[in-house]
Amino acid sequence: MSALLLLFICLLLGVLVARLAKPPSGMVHSINWWVINIALPALVLELIPRLEVNTRLWFPVAAMWLTFFGAWLLFALLGKALGWSRGRIGALTLVGGLGNTGFIGYPMILALHGDAGLTLAVVADQLGTFPLLSSVGIVVASLYAGKAPQARVIVRRILTFPSFIALVVGLAIGGLGGWPAGWEMDKILKPLGDTLTPLALFSVGLQLRFHLGRQQLSALSIGLAWKLALAPLAVWTLGRITQIDGLMLTISVLEAAMAPMISAAILADEYKLEPALTNAMLGIGIVLSLFTVPLISWLLG
Repeated sequence: MSALLLLFICLLLGVLVARLAKPPSGMVHSINWWVINIALPALVLELIPRLEVNTRLWFPVAAMWLTFFGAWLLFALLGKALGWSRGRIGALTLVGGLGNTGFIGYPMILALHGDAGLTLAVVADQLGTFPLLSSVGIVVASLYAGKAPQARVIVRRILTFPSFIALVVGLAIGGLGGWPAGWEMDKILKPLGDTLTPLALFSVGLQLRFHLGRQQLSALSIGLAWKLALAPLAVWTLGRITQIDGLMLTISVLEAAMAPMISAAILADEYKLEPALTNAMLGIGIVLSLFTVPLISWLLG
């Protein structure tokens, strides 16, 4: 309970500081730089070498791909039936298909299921969500904005991302039997990784926005219904069909249920894919997910 309370407090502090304290203009960028370049790689390097590789690890990755391509299919069909613009279809595909499996997902999974759950969340995020954002996400944004995606940019974005490099190093270290005992790397990496939860949630709070036009309410409702309810249900169904159970199924379902990704909203904004809708879905989705994700976790037992 105290771990979940920490999430609420850090998020609320971010909201209050943004509204009342007039933080420096570069504060969000600075916090995000630390989280992405220091805290997240440290967390990956701490957890991944201890990961027990098995044949079921495909499932958390597949769950993220199902969430994204399910969103793309759903919103493309609905968009055609409801007469949505290409910008709206692209926007909903990005924020409805890509979950906040890092900034929100890591703290929530850690609070609900400890280090064992967090290790699986790292797999889902680093091998599922992040490659999707950096590859198919850019393709979707480009297509619906009428631009041509550049393969060189996509490959460079993936290969130079700090936590992806840490993932490769961590897998290599794990394959060699872990960090040398005398190095005591956990005492270095864990304190750095522990900064992710308070800083990530504080940063999210600083960026929360809820501006929305009335004509966008139906699209917002459909987008959130997929991201917070239907996507985790689809992942749970796939798990039952493929006989995945236990913590593997639980973490995969919860990662599918996470709020929309901040980076996906930024990508949609960069390509001018209905920014007002994506930002509203981001803010409302984050707040709702603080209640829906623990509820789904409780329902899964």
